[in-house]
Amino acid sequence: MESEHHPVVPHVRLDELLAELQVRLNAVLSTRDRVHVLLEAVVSVGSELDLETVLRRIVETATKLVDASYGALGVIGHENTLIQFIPVGLTEEEIARIEHWPHGLGLLGLLIKDARPLRLGRISDHPESYGFPAGHPPMGTFLGVPIRVRDEVFGNLYLTEKRGGGEFDEEDEAIVVALATAAGVAVDNARLYEVSRQRETWLQASSTVTTRLLSGADPRQVLSLIAACARELTDADLVEVLIPEPTRQSLIVEFADGEGAEELVGAVFVVSETLAGDVFTQGEPISDTDMQSGPRPGSPLRRMGYGPVMLVPLGGAPNVRGVLVLAKRSGRLPFTGGNEQVLQAFAGQAAIALELAETRQDAERLGLLEDRDRIAKDLHDVVIQRLFATAMTLMSTIRLVERPEAAKRVQYAIDELDETIRQIRSSIFALQASGEGAAPSLRTQIVELVEGAAGHLGFMPGLRMEGQIDAMVPEPVADHLLAVLREALSNVVRHSRSTRADVLVEVEGSELVLAVTDNGVGLGETGRRSGLRNIEERATGLGGTAELETPEDGGTRLRWQIPL
Repeated sequence: MESEHHPVVPHVRLDELLAELQVRLNAVLSTRDRVHVLLEAVVSVGSELDLETVLRRIVETATKLVDASYGALGVIGHENTLIQFIPVGLTEEEIARIEHWPHGLGLLGLLIKDARPLRLGRISDHPESYGFPAGHPPMGTFLGVPIRVRDEVFGNLYLTEKRGGGEFDEEDEAIVVALATAAGVAVDNARLYEVSRQRETWLQASSTVTTRLLSGADPRQVLSLIAACARELTDADLVEVLIPEPTRQSLIVEFADGEGAEELVGAVFVVSETLAGDVFTQGEPISDTDMQSGPRPGSPLRRMGYGPVMLVPLGGAPNVRGVLVLAKRSGRLPFTGGNEQVLQAFAGQAAIALELAETRQDAERLGLLEDRDRIAKDLHDVVIQRLFATAMTLMSTIRLVERPEAAKRVQYAIDELDETIRQIRSSIFALQASGEGAAPSLRTQIVELVEGAAGHLGFMPGLRMEGQIDAMVPEPVADHLLAVLREALSNVVRHSRSTRADVLVEVEGSELVLAVTDNGVGLGETGRRSGLRNIEERATGLGGTAELETPEDGGTRLRWQIPL
């Protein structure tokens, strides 16, 4: 009987197969777990809508997926430079020791120029390696992957120092590439959300500013509201509102809000020498991605640590009403084109609202002047004529009055009517004086001087102004008149110990007369010379005279008379 022979698999071969199967199963399980983690990471990254939060989460997620010690995301700006660098894995002390952030040179610049994944076992071995800045921790292994937003390269993911001493492999690269694809979608969604949110905020802000202005609010006060809305629209750290001074040769910081705003308020910038001046004259917005590396070393914003800046005109050339300046801290994302478009539209509407408010105020001033003119005409054509007619009637009646006492009373009434007519005429001239915004008239300055003396005298001096003072008195003579009046009132305060004082300023024919009378102690030997010397010199220089005398009822009277 023949024996049966069966093939025998060596025991050692079976162990090898089982071990290989175990390795493959572990690899499958590991891949499954990494895919599961990747899917969770994609969901996590896409769940945020704030752009800066999305960018940081992308870096943190990438370092966890490939077990990297360090990670960073560099945002690419104009001229292929890094405008923002978001690191992960460095402590605050390590960050402080680094001399400067990368600018996009060396390997980082290679990834910007050639947007393809790059894996290295040792960074320093690559010919494009540029080295690290002083204070930077040593790094060996490297994995770089671009992040695309639609057809645009938004930035790059940089991962270094794989834990355990190994190198990044193809699977690590594939996972980070997949994450970068999802990151591009998340960045795009965050951008779209930011634009829609800005537009909604812009519409609400424009409505609020326009309503406040057209409801009668002071335009200067509304500037603070415009600044607050602009800062909210762009998420800026600092906002300034620059307004031109009357000659339009300089811009003054009317309002500022943010860190360091106190030292900026009131600062003056020459139009021909500053970036704000360029915006003011050209009527076009200007942006700078980083003031720290710009060509203006003396800029206050640069000195205060601000980086991205955007300047927008309030209105269009040549009627620009001011400049809005917005700045972010160095290292933050620069202002986008969407920021500029929204803010420019908002600033344009704010400028229109300011113009409408000024037009409304001009109309109100015009209405006020028309009312003054109407009142002046009524006083002149009706009130004065009736008073004058009454005085004429009394003058013709005085001859029929037999009793001297009664005649004296009638004469007193006539004199009072005459004085009332003079006061009304003075009021008419005051009503017809220049309106708001113009230089103060001579009449106004005389009134201010007399009212200012009341606080020192303890009573209000009487004041009467006759004739066309504003029209007939030239400016040089007006300056002398005000100086003499000031000196005369000062003498009354210091020397007279009076309880009553009267001021008369009169233009009659071709002469100007100033008379200041008080009921004080009268002339003193020292008072005459010290109080009259300057007054006499001014009168002599103008071809006039100055007299100081004592009236019959006591006190002192100064009469200063100048030919016109």
